Amino acid sequence: MQKADFTYFYEMAVRWGDLDVLGHVNNAELIRYLECGRIAYGDEVLNLRFTPSIDEGWILADLQCTFHRQLRYPAAITVGTRISRLGNRSMELTGAIFLGDELILSARVVGVWFDYKAQKSKPIPDAVRAAVRAFEKIQPEEAA
Repeated sequence: MQKADFTYFYEMAVRWGDLDVLGHVNNAELIRYLECGRIAYGDEVLNLRFTPSIDEGWILADLQCTFHRQLRYPAAITVGTRISRLGNRSMELTGAIFLGDELILSARVVGVWFDYKAQKSKPIPDAVRAAVRAFEKIQPEEAA
């Protein structure tokens, strides 16, 4: 996985309070960095506003990550996010954290399209599919 695999990037700084007793960024904070990238992607690319009044959007179903390197303070990082698969009701997001061009963490996230008011999954809207296809330079796999 490399930066060239992504179209969307979210820049952020490592905070002093993100460190653990060993002096590197705590693994839970790295997961939060990925979350920041996903929420910003939804906001900027799909026009989703993750606020208490949201009607529908994705809900996290699964998260798997691989830690490649330690990350220390101070650092300016780049979080890459892309939608790599579109199913009928779910999507797979690929995420990565980079320090310069060095891969720190890679992740696979499954999000289920969700009606927050009815509290159930629903098909991914055609407008969302179209926005993803128009934005991503590497087209997502799609369910048959």
